[in-house]
Amino acid sequence: MVGMKSKDMVPSAAVKFFGAGTAACIADLVTFPLDTAKVRLQIQGESQKAEGVGAVKYRGVFGTITTMVRTEGPRSLYNGLVAGLQRQMSFASVRIGLYDSMKQFYTRGTESAGIVTRLMAGCTTGAMAVAFAQPTDVVKVRFQAQVRLADGGRRYNSTLEAYKTIARDEGVRGLWKGTGPNITRNAIVNCAELVTYDMIKELILKYDLMTDNLPCHFTAGFGAGFCTTVVASPVDVVKTRFMNSGTGQYSSAVNCALTMLKNEGPTAFYKGFMPSFLRLGSWNIVMFVTYEQIKRGMTRAQQYWESPF
Repeated sequence: MVGMKSKDMVPSAAVKFFGAGTAACIADLVTFPLDTAKVRLQIQGESQKAEGVGAVKYRGVFGTITTMVRTEGPRSLYNGLVAGLQRQMSFASVRIGLYDSMKQFYTRGTESAGIVTRLMAGCTTGAMAVAFAQPTDVVKVRFQAQVRLADGGRRYNSTLEAYKTIARDEGVRGLWKGTGPNITRNAIVNCAELVTYDMIKELILKYDLMTDNLPCHFTAGFGAGFCTTVVASPVDVVKTRFMNSGTGQYSSAVNCALTMLKNEGPTAFYKGFMPSFLRLGSWNIVMFVTYEQIKRGMTRAQQYWESPF
């Protein structure tokens, strides 16, 4: 990321890797109910068709949260949290923590990185992260999408059981279900999120609008969240539907997208846009602000450790 002064010690790759995973977990803890509401809204049309119900169960992000709390209890808002934290620790560490290293790789160690180089770095780390974290993402989405049954039972009762059940019923490939759309989504998200944050922060510092501190990180994080939501929502909806689908429901991610378009129209691709924006906007703000502070704190601690006097 831009903004380091020459007198500052540059954070190591390990600091960035650990800092990104930790910051992402903190951001997930804060914004997880919004993410769960987003998933419920995204699969709503699919659920209605399967159940033959015409009435809309969820209306808007806060209506969805209220309905879930009333019908399933407050804990339902954090369904899949364990898998979500597992995902962020493995996923964000790679896609965010290795972004600067990948930029340097493409520029062969030079500091000047153009827009194309940044996009390539974002796409690369986004795709790499999916290879590590896809099973955790599948389990997270399944947990968030599940509704308490009439007898009080659930599709999955624990994170470990979910991994075992999916592997047993759908094969190991079931844990990597939706990898194609997820790679596409995360390449887009990574480019929109990291490159936008990088460029907004760079422009703010270049024109001396703010110093490299919390207000600057807040503004850049908010801008990154909005741009990411606009660009990534259609792919995100398809990814969520496809990963939550039963065996044989969709033949591919493309088939899922075409079925949505045919049955629900083009607006289906922006279902859950408001919770997506609320979640991504707030997630980016919390994550980037926390990430910058963790990097700064760990680098200072490392500097002190190496030169205590």
